[in-house]
Amino acid sequence: MTKFSDLNLNPKVLKAIEEAGYETPTPIQAGAIPPALLGRDVLGIAQTGTGKTASFTLPMITMLARGRARARMPRSLVLCPTRELAAQVAENFDTYSKHLKLTKALLIGGVSFNEQDKLIDKGVDVLIATPGRLLDHFERGKLLLTGVQIMVVDEADRMLDMGFIPDIERIFSLTPFTRQTLFFSATMAPEIERITNTFLSAPERVEVARQATTGENITQGVLMFKASRKDREGTEKRQMLRALIDAEGEKCTNAIIFCNRKTDVDVVAKSLKKYGYDAAPIHGDLDQSQRTRTLDGFREGSLRFLCASDVAARGLDVPAVSHVFNYDVPSHAEDYVHRIGRTGRAGRDGKAIMICVPRDERNLSDIERLVQREIPRLENPLGASNEATGDADEQADTARDEKPRRSRSRGRKKDDARPKAEAEAETTPKSIEAPAEPRDEKPAEPQPRRESSRGGKGRSGGNDRNNDRGPKVMGLGDHTPEFIGLSFKERSDD
Repeated sequence: MTKFSDLNLNPKVLKAIEEAGYETPTPIQAGAIPPALLGRDVLGIAQTGTGKTASFTLPMITMLARGRARARMPRSLVLCPTRELAAQVAENFDTYSKHLKLTKALLIGGVSFNEQDKLIDKGVDVLIATPGRLLDHFERGKLLLTGVQIMVVDEADRMLDMGFIPDIERIFSLTPFTRQTLFFSATMAPEIERITNTFLSAPERVEVARQATTGENITQGVLMFKASRKDREGTEKRQMLRALIDAEGEKCTNAIIFCNRKTDVDVVAKSLKKYGYDAAPIHGDLDQSQRTRTLDGFREGSLRFLCASDVAARGLDVPAVSHVFNYDVPSHAEDYVHRIGRTGRAGRDGKAIMICVPRDERNLSDIERLVQREIPRLENPLGASNEATGDADEQADTARDEKPRRSRSRGRKKDDARPKAEAEAETTPKSIEAPAEPRDEKPAEPQPRRESSRGGKGRSGGNDRNNDRGPKVMGLGDHTPEFIGLSFKERSDD
């Protein structure tokens, strides 16, 4: 059996590995470290949770042990898709290089530029960064990439997504052509692999498992869920999530709950917290300090449930996650592999449960086609009926999710059989309504017509058809003041 001592690593690196409690490398480490130490380009593909980070960190530290960095010119560069993954790589670097005098800088958003500039000015051996913040420093003239000897792209399929390709191509153009390039990922679609061929030169391909496979130590299941009403789907789906958590009982020591949208992450976390579950959200719209505190609390065990977007699906290493709940079926099948890979790490057993509504069945089929297995269907923990009862508080929580209903009263309905006079009477202000007359009382006598001083007929003259309807109810627009009909012509003295 291969041991780390057989991989020709630096003795001080081996000492750090031994102190960390590791003796035997994983298959991806055993396959990727030797060609990396020989200076070859490497394309590594393996299941998530198999130690890919150490596969490039260990040979990088060994090769950088000789030499010294110059100001503003890092000797190696590691690109990561998220801030959390970049911070995790930095932690691995600190663990394995503690007996060597190597320096590092972490360039991520949400942190002051000034602090990062000070580190770069001193000179760093390893620069760990997200693409956006790296280019920000370069455009400000604070960074030169002409001294990069080793370049690593972690989670390569995500980094080479269509949104990242322009940034990645620009960063590669700023590095020397003679650099060594290492690509690592759990999934590598054929079209993405063709793109990597433009960045790698005769790479050593290390594939220790079929692409996009899930660990056999992870028990998977999916609950087919249909709400009683469309406008109550959010409420009932959250109640179903709580029922699934309760059904796991004490076996669910902690869990990551994945949602597709950031707004749903906040709503689910708030709902769980209201019902007594220790939960907190983490997604890209939160401040970096808050994201760091939340993730640290989850790692330390002070937080039980982490409600997350896909910002936490890639590469995060929290060793003892017992469960993963997919509140939403991921829209990209590859993301399912990364999500459930947060549990069952380092050989532990894990469980992944997913809730699928009717509109997500197509995405579920794509996932089953990718992993080449049918995900077992679970029974409804609330019984035969999917209808959830909820309560007033939960319904109030869903107000932000549900669209307000439009009023359909845009006029009188066709089937409204009320007389027109009755409808008008209802809309007439009470202050000007005339009192009802007794039935046995004679109708009022017709009033004499008022003539104007010009000898003409008044406003009501010429047609007395309304006189037999009783006293007239005056409304706005029905009354003309008398002075309007008066003549202001000078009268001649008789």
